Amino acid sequence: MASMFDDILLKGIRSGKAPARTDAARQWYRDQAKGVTRTNRNRSKGDKLIKELRQDNSRRQDSRFMMGNMYLFAYDPKHKDTLPYYDRFPLIFPINKAKGGFLGINMHYLPPILRAKLMDQLYTVLTNKAFDETTRLSASYKVLNSAAKFKEFQPTIKHYLNAHVRTKPAYINPSEWDIALFLPTQQFVGATATQVYADSRRIVRGR
Repeated sequence: MASMFDDILLKGIRSGKAPARTDAARQWYRDQAKGVTRTNRNRSKGDKLIKELRQDNSRRQDSRFMMGNMYLFAYDPKHKDTLPYYDRFPLIFPINKAKGGFLGINMHYLPPILRAKLMDQLYTVLTNKAFDETTRLSASYKVLNSAAKFKEFQPTIKHYLNAHVRTKPAYINPSEWDIALFLPTQQFVGATATQVYADSRRIVRGR
C-alpha cells in the first residue's frame, strides 16, 4: 500500500467508514485528501506516488491500460510545443481505444467541486459494487457524451498515445478512488490550475 493512501484508509476504516460505499464516506475520504493538498504544496507528488505504487508488491500491477480502471502515470505529449497546456501526471479512467492509444477521462482537469460531482455520477455506471479489483467503470465515450448527467466529463476527455506514456500505469484500487481524486498529483505545464479550471468551467457551461 502506498504511504499517501495508508494513513487515510486506516483512519477511515478504524472509524467505521468503508471506502466508496456511502455518500458520507466518500465525502470524508475526499476531505482527508484535500487536507493533504492544503498542507503540502510539493507538486511533484505525481512522480513520487507512481513510484510508490509500482514498488508495492502487494498491489495489482497492470502492464497496460485496461478500460474502466483508474490509473496514474507520467505523460509527455507528442504535440506539447503547440498545446496550450497539459498535465504531466494524468489521473485517468481509460474508456475507449483510439488510434495509437486510448481516450481517457483525466479527472485533474476539473476543479474540485466538479471533480466530485462527476465522480458521483460515474459511481452509477460500475460493473459491480464490490469496490475491489473486479470493480471498474462500464461506460464508453458515446454513453457519457449522450447523457446530460455526465456533462462535466467533456473537458476531461483526452487522447493518450501509448508511445508517449513515460511510466507503466500505476493502478488505483476502487477503494482509493476518492482519495486519489484530491491528492496533489497534477502538474500542469503551460498554465496554472486556476486557468485550467476556468477553461473547464466554460466548456461544461457550453461556452
